[in-house]
Amino acid sequence: MNELKSRITANIVIAVIVAAAIIAASFILVGGVKAFKEGGNRLIVTGSAKKEITSDLIVWTANFSASSPDLREAYTALESEKQAVYDYLVKNGVDKGEIYFSSINTYAVNTILPNGMYSQEIDHYELNQTVTVSSHEVDKITEISRNITELINEGVYLTSNPPQYMYTKIADLKVEMLAEATKDATKRAEMIAENAGSKLGKLRYADMGVFQITPRYSNEVSDYGINDTYSLEKEITAIVHCQFDIE
Repeated sequence: MNELKSRITANIVIAVIVAAAIIAASFILVGGVKAFKEGGNRLIVTGSAKKEITSDLIVWTANFSASSPDLREAYTALESEKQAVYDYLVKNGVDKGEIYFSSINTYAVNTILPNGMYSQEIDHYELNQTVTVSSHEVDKITEISRNITELINEGVYLTSNPPQYMYTKIADLKVEMLAEATKDATKRAEMIAENAGSKLGKLRYADMGVFQITPRYSNEVSDYGINDTYSLEKEITAIVHCQFDIE
């Protein structure tokens, strides 16, 4: 009998605690909505806009080199390779004004002694140079960058680097995408305000975030922004943070 009374008492206590918790939660909820409506709160929302683009500028580089115990012979060999590279590019339709050669880098390589240490005596000279092609004919230069290693068969010590793909109209596109991202933020803010039983007021400020230029279909994101230069097809994402009044 005493055990039954104890159980009944315990159930009553639990019921009282649950009821009190429900009442407290109701006050908190009502108070939060009231503050939202009457407190002049502001809402900060993030909006975004995306656009797919195709690179309109390619920058491609290749390195070639020559070596000889005699510095003059090494220089003559490098000049011969430079001419072979230039002729190959022009023959394949590259505009002469799009071809740039760097200055020559010269290294003196010392003789290695039997103990593995370098001596003061020069064994040979190594010379290298870089050719750069910057062009709006993206497809053509891409093809050339893949095939120019054919010059190796002609004795040219050449290494072709991966092309870099750029988009030259980013500045104009930023204004358009900022407007689209702001529209997206406004729509999001309107939905949030409506669901809260409020009305969206004036836009107080809009703060543009970093631009993300990524390979198409990529989900990569960085707080510092991404500028992909290795993909021909890209996707630009603009982020904007907007603050609205809530009425």
